[in-house]
Amino acid sequence: MNFFLESIQVLFLSLWYNIESFIHLLVPRKKKNIAGEVVLITGAGSGIGRLMAQEFAAHGTVLVLWDINQEGIKETARLAKNGGASRVHCFVCDCSNKNEVYRVADQVKREVGDVSILVNNAGIVTGKKFMDAPDSLIEKTMEVNTMAHFWTYKAFLPAMIANNHGHLVSIASSAGLIGVNGLADYCASKFAAVGFAESVGLELLATGKDGIKTTIVCPYFINTGMFDGCHTKWPRLLPILNAEKVAKKIIHAVLTDQVYLLLPKSMYFITALKK
Repeated sequence: MNFFLESIQVLFLSLWYNIESFIHLLVPRKKKNIAGEVVLITGAGSGIGRLMAQEFAAHGTVLVLWDINQEGIKETARLAKNGGASRVHCFVCDCSNKNEVYRVADQVKREVGDVSILVNNAGIVTGKKFMDAPDSLIEKTMEVNTMAHFWTYKAFLPAMIANNHGHLVSIASSAGLIGVNGLADYCASKFAAVGFAESVGLELLATGKDGIKTTIVCPYFINTGMFDGCHTKWPRLLPILNAEKVAKKIIHAVLTDQVYLLLPKSMYFITALKK
């Protein structure tokens, strides 16, 4: 295809996708059925990870919970079982350790089966200005918030590709779209997570694997305790988000194959202004 025809195609598709998005503001997207799907959630021992597990449980999924905190995932498992999960499996895994990710992933495949919905949720924040952050904490931030995504994709994506079926969910951050004062390492890790998820999603489409969906979640600060002490200058425009509501919106985005979920909605406008 020559340059002129490719340019026409890009313009036509851009117009079509914008019209489609406008239509779906008025007509809700159809939700898919995920009953029986194997859902793996990293960082499932608390916060958004725990809440997402409970939401997925209500849809009759098989849950695989990863966290470094064994007691935390046991409590999440209890809540998920009470919430309707068909089965719940717990695995202690330090997502910052590549060899441990691969080892536990092999254990999951042997004991549970192929993962069809992968939710990369585990994350940490140093909360220090760049020059005050120890090298070890900076490295840990990148290992957990970014590199762990590489290793989990390597472990579980091959089965999705073979079946042309699956869903990759990246719990990133609005700090992965816009730099934030005092969060240099965190922003860098989340920018990388967003870029990685976008690139793999495009790679899958380019190779014809359109049955594997991607959802990239970029919320503002959430009241999970991870950002205790943070305040918002414009609470009406950028409110601190309610964790339960965020979890529900994430599951809705997965059920409707929504590629990007920015929270609150004002983030779409703010991101557009930056671009």
